[in-house]
Amino acid sequence: MAGWLLRAIAGFLALLLILPACRAADELLIVTEELPPYNFTDQGSLTGLSTEVVQAVLHQLDLTARFKVMPWARAYELAQSAPNVLIYSITRTRQREPRFKWVGSVAPEDIYLFSSAQHPVVVHRLQEASRYTVATVYEDVGDQYLRSLGFTVGKNLQPSAAYQLNYQKLKAGRVDLWVMNLLVAQYLARREGDDPQQVLYPSLHLTEISGDYYMAFSPQTPDALVERFRKGLLAIKQNGTFDRIKAKWLM
Repeated sequence: MAGWLLRAIAGFLALLLILPACRAADELLIVTEELPPYNFTDQGSLTGLSTEVVQAVLHQLDLTARFKVMPWARAYELAQSAPNVLIYSITRTRQREPRFKWVGSVAPEDIYLFSSAQHPVVVHRLQEASRYTVATVYEDVGDQYLRSLGFTVGKNLQPSAAYQLNYQKLKAGRVDLWVMNLLVAQYLARREGDDPQQVLYPSLHLTEISGDYYMAFSPQTPDALVERFRKGLLAIKQNGTFDRIKAKWLM
């Protein structure tokens, strides 16, 4: 009898040790980057248009998750290689389509090639931009798109890890063009104390990669969880929450 009791206690203690590990393995991790005003850290808290949409979906589903901000290339890699990882704000392209399980759109985006208003670069077709140096961020949609068209590092691409750094390089004349979302470009200019209309010249609208930012899951994530998030996002779009968040940030 004593031996059976000891074995039962040992089994119970082992279960207690295993359960936290199981919960950790199943924990939902949400990754993003510093991309104001969509997702950014303000006084130690993560906020932004897209962030509030993701948080609203979590609230709708009565779920909690761990958010982590990191350089885009790292977030992009993690969201392809680990289970139960949600990434936002991510542009949905043909190249990226099979690499993720897509939930739905969280915010509008409009991407341009910008030049300095002091030294405007006039281009009518993207091929003309290949004569200039373009600032990008590693593995973001602009970087991937230009690389797919033959732009190369050292010739006409100058990638970095931060959007703010690219804005500073454009102002300093270290690059000719900057591929960037319109709202982000305007936000970063204002944060530097500049008037976007006075410092940025929209050289070319990249309609091929403009449209919407999405939230998407890593391919190893169970379909049931992905579908649950799709329904949660649809619910906040139907009950008016999504429109209220957009109006707050896009007014």
